[in-house]
Formats: sequence, C-alpha cells, structure tokens
Amino acid sequence: RRTLHPTTQPAQDMQDMQGQAPLPKRRGLAPNPPTSPTNLMPLLSIDNLHTVFETSRGTVRAVNGVSLAVNKGETIGIVGESGSGKSVTCYSIMGLLPKPAGRVEQGRALFDGVDLLQCGRKELQKIRGRRIAMIFQDPMTSLNPYLRVGEQLIEPLLIHEGVSRKEAAMRAAEALRDTGIQDAERRLRQYPHEFSGGMRQRVMIAMALITKPDLLIADEPTTALDVTVQAQILELIRSLQATHGMGVIFITHDLGIISGMCDHVAVMYAGRVLETGETTAVLKTPRHPYTRALQKSLPMLQGRGAELYTIPGNPPDMMQEISGCPFAPRCDRVNAECGTADMALREVATEQDTACVREGEELE
Repeated sequence: RRTLHPTTQPAQDMQDMQGQAPLPKRRGLAPNPPTSPTNLMPLLSIDNLHTVFETSRGTVRAVNGVSLAVNKGETIGIVGESGSGKSVTCYSIMGLLPKPAGRVEQGRALFDGVDLLQCGRKELQKIRGRRIAMIFQDPMTSLNPYLRVGEQLIEPLLIHEGVSRKEAAMRAAEALRDTGIQDAERRLRQYPHEFSGGMRQRVMIAMALITKPDLLIADEPTTALDVTVQAQILELIRSLQATHGMGVIFITHDLGIISGMCDHVAVMYAGRVLETGETTAVLKTPRHPYTRALQKSLPMLQGRGAELYTIPGNPPDMMQEISGCPFAPRCDRVNAECGTADMALREVATEQDTACVREGEELE
C-alpha cells in the first residue's frame, strides 16, 4: 500500500495520481494495519442515512442516503466542499444533532452489531466517549475555558471506567505525554488559554483516545494549524491507530491529507456520496466529474502565473427537491439523462464505485 506524508512534495503526489506512471513509494511512514479479509462484519456500517433540519424557512435535507462502512484498523476519508454533509453524517450517528431542529429521518448505523440510531440515551452514552470518540473541528472552542485541562481529560475515565481521581490523573498525564506534551503533570493544572492552538488540538486527541476507543472520528483535526503542526498531528493519529488498532473516520477538505492518511475515501456532495473506493484508485483515476473538479481546484496543480481553477456555480439549495445528479448544474459533461437518472452508486472498477451515469463514455 502506498503511504504518503501529507506535507512531502504535494504537487508531485497529485500529479502522479492523475498520470499513468506507477505511484512512487515513500519512506518514513508505516502503512495502516491491514484489515483481516475474514472479518465479514464491519466495525461501523452506515446504511441509507437521511438527516434533516427543520428551520423557519423550511426543511433542510442535509444528508440524503449516505452509506459507509469502516473496518477495525482501517481509515476511511470523507471529502467534499463545505456544506456537503460530512460532519452532519458523523453527528447523526453520535447523537449530537441540535434538538429539536435536527433529526434522523431514516437509516441505520450498526456499530459492532448495535444500531446507534435506535439506542436509548443511556445506552448511547455508554458507547459514546468510550468505544467511539470524536475529535471536534475547532480546538479553540471545543475545550471549556472555565475548567482546568486535567478536569476535562479525566472526565471520560470517571464516567465510563469508574476509576479513582488519582488513577485518572495519572492516566491523563500519560495521555498528554503520548501526544507529545512535555511536563504533563504541570500542564494538567493549566487552563486552555495557556495552550497554543496545536497543543489544544493535542489535548483534544488525548481526551478522545484516553479510553482507547474502537472507533475515532476526526472532524478536520488540522483546521487552522500550520503545516509543521499539521504533519505532527497526522503522524500522531497514525501512530496511535497502529498501537490501538482502531478504525478511523477522517473528515477533511484536503485531498493531500486523504492521500497520505486513508485506505478508502468517500467523496460527498449535497448530502450524498458521489464516488467511493480505494484511495489511490479514486485519486489516480477519478470516475465522477465532481471528484475531477476537486482535484483541478488544487492550487499546487496550477502552473506558475496561471489562473486558479474554481468549480463554476454554487451548491444546490438543500431545501429544494433534487432530481437526478445534484452536481449536474455545475458539471461540464451534463446531458438530459443526468437530470432524471437514478444516482445510486455502481461499481465501475475494482475497489471503486461512482454515481455518474456517463461513466464509461470517452472522456476528454
């Protein structure tokens, strides 16, 4: 399996993916633990998920029939523009939708055989934070500014494992050291404002991993971090995943991070998955016009002095009924069939599915 460092020669990486030459191998990162072919039951299986929000202007259909699966030890990336439904998909299965506006209209989310969408509140609380953990998007606002970092770190241990405060403090200090924070005992007594942005993100990772969860959901964990800190955070997640063998869902806008972190990728648009498959296959030979448009939008693929490419038009209004392909109004290969055809994913190559009805026709 090809593994890339997300900050190493990104332009050449993406050019390699679009060409026909064999993908180069990189040193320095171990691949993700292999998924056992005998493991027939995914760790998490999301099937036909629909999520809506009731607003004063009408019903917003944020997620429309998303289906995903994550195996133990596997990383799946979810990529797409802002508003495509990436985070809402994960908030839905975690029971974190704002009430009463947000609700799951239909679907299943089987985690180790338990449907998270049908769980009672107490049963879900036993799973959330212990067996499933989440790193939220903004480390600057995810920590409570009124509580010391140590109090926030030990909370999952006190709630889920019932250990003493002394033992919880020892494990919290160990978790901080695992994430690369020095002088952990002193840091536990400090408040979030005494930490830099990168260190707050490390605290969030330590909090998510302190109970050694089976599944980690990382919602854009490198947002607003500089490139050096970003690389350290990504390497930390990979290292801890290799140690604990957990499954990971990685949400991001960055295709370079997807190429270096994920075994499989799902490309989302307007609350739907338009393309999915093994990461190298999807990025090297994208089968949906939206995936190709995302790749063309990367500044590092533009020639010096060239005008930067932007996807024309705007995402659809999610309060309106969408028939056919939601990307059709912005697509340069649209025809009459695109406005009415069934958008179900279909296999077009090994380890690759797409919802484009024109896939298979000769491409420019």
